[in-house]
Amino acid sequence: MATHTFNVNGAPVTVDTEPQVRLLWVLRDLLGITGPKYGCGLSVCQACTSHVNGVAFNPCSVPVGELRPDDEITTIEGLAASVGAPLHPVQQAWLDHDVAQCGFCQPGQIMAVSALIARCVEEGRALTTADLDALEIVCRCGTYPRIRAAAFAAYEAITAPAPVASAAPAVAPEVARSAPAEVVAAEVAAPVPATLPTTGIDSTLVPAALAAGAAVAIRTAVRAAST
Repeated sequence: MATHTFNVNGAPVTVDTEPQVRLLWVLRDLLGITGPKYGCGLSVCQACTSHVNGVAFNPCSVPVGELRPDDEITTIEGLAASVGAPLHPVQQAWLDHDVAQCGFCQPGQIMAVSALIARCVEEGRALTTADLDALEIVCRCGTYPRIRAAAFAAYEAITAPAPVASAAPAVAPEVARSAPAEVVAAEVAAPVPATLPTTGIDSTLVPAALAAGAAVAIRTAVRAAST
């Protein structure tokens, strides 16, 4: 037996086991972390896919003795915490597109896709169909179209520009600044007389203003001209 120390989902762990024991069994049997699934033990089906230092890997093929104390293992259980949110964007996309059927391979699918998107972002390029083809993760239910749709949706969500802050509200009209709010409200509500006093204002402006519903502007102009 030997002691092995490393980090899992942001916390240091220490286990006592033989160095040749595969990490998948350490995670599942010794640490009780069951998100990574056993499918083949040969890195073929990739149902156990997790991250080591941000890179996708298959713990079914990695002896625990190869891990270093500063290695960071992330499983599906710690994916959301890695972005400080209730759900990682890839997990949210999986829900939005109703990807899972039996669900057995989905932790591995999500972990593989999230690592792939992170790599695309780091390289400054778009996610492509060829990228997803290269994953070659086995889904026994055949949900590949939904997996691809969710992957592209997650990529779009992750790379979308941050929302622009809304502009400051427009400055209130001069008439609104020159009188208390209750006075302005009363002016707006008050009916406009059918005949306006003679003010010297071009009469063609009055029908246009009435048509636009600018009762306050008309009354203000009338008062200004009669003083």
